[in-house]
Amino acid sequence: MEPQRSDSRSPDQVVPSPPLRVVAIGGGTGLSTLLKGLKHFVPAPGEPFTPLSGRPTIGELSAVVTVSDDGGSSGRLRKELNMLPPGDIRNCIVALSEDEALLSRLFRHRFDKGSGLEGHSFGNLFLAALTSITNDFSEAVRLSSEILLTRGHIYPATSSDIELEALMEDGTRVRGETRITASKGRIKELFLIPADVQPLPQTLEAIANADIITVGPGSLFTSLIPNLLVHGIAQAILNSPAIKVYICNLMTQANESLGLTAADHIRALNRHAQAQIFDYALINRRPAADEMKAKYALEGAAQIVADLDGVEQLGCCPVLGDYLDDGAVARHATNVVARDLLDLAVHATLAVRRRTLIADPASRS
Repeated sequence: MEPQRSDSRSPDQVVPSPPLRVVAIGGGTGLSTLLKGLKHFVPAPGEPFTPLSGRPTIGELSAVVTVSDDGGSSGRLRKELNMLPPGDIRNCIVALSEDEALLSRLFRHRFDKGSGLEGHSFGNLFLAALTSITNDFSEAVRLSSEILLTRGHIYPATSSDIELEALMEDGTRVRGETRITASKGRIKELFLIPADVQPLPQTLEAIANADIITVGPGSLFTSLIPNLLVHGIAQAILNSPAIKVYICNLMTQANESLGLTAADHIRALNRHAQAQIFDYALINRRPAADEMKAKYALEGAAQIVADLDGVEQLGCCPVLGDYLDDGAVARHATNVVARDLLDLAVHATLAVRRRTLIADPASRS
């Protein structure tokens, strides 16, 4: 299996295709960064959209977001109001809205003073208020998305109150996302407490109907794997006819993935999903600047090693691209990632159609 390499292509090389159905799974900064790129391929609500130069478009975009955060503003609201943590959901709502819109800026606003308000973001409080009014966090998310005119659907991975528990390599167990992130040991296995929580029906429907499903980027054990542990999600991904793509992180992460290669990340995801789920892996090939390397080295972190042979042994085709954005912090070049994801989906769909025509010439008519 030869690794593919992403290169800039002229627009006339991209074959027009029907609008794609995309499901992006993850949490934290990684998922919201990806959504910022994908939304530019989605028609604005109520507006006609013509793809530029035949580029593929997204007809339906769905984000499935982990809900295990127990720190910061989200953790406080979770404990005080007995609600699901809104932080990652809020970031996704903002990412899919118009960045310059006043409401989007309002949702990102964080209070820096005030008894009981300090540290809270307005978006978190807004979701808390809507949850109180509707008695349904998922409905509060839907209404918030409508108000901000988001270009996609956002679903919590589960509507159940969950905690994370990690089994460490030394045999100890650590409960709670904040404690797991702060732990100095290496994580061996992750569990949900309670274990048998259910996803939303809309999530399973989106996965079943998808053309492309992505997992990542994001913290391996606290943003990505928790979604796969929700009962039925991993099996739904496996059963879906969509192509499945892992978007590899750019850097290793302290207390989660130090020393893990690209293939190690995929192995951990497969192990918790109890199946080999990925067809492709988008892996960065652009070296980080020396200043960035030095900054991350202070935490023991480094660029993730792209061990392509190991990735291919997992039945996963590596796609190499310049996915590292410019800046002081390692972030994905979200527009490049989004473009390559959609081109992958288009080419995979065309390949399936060609195989069908060869196998059944009568289908030409």
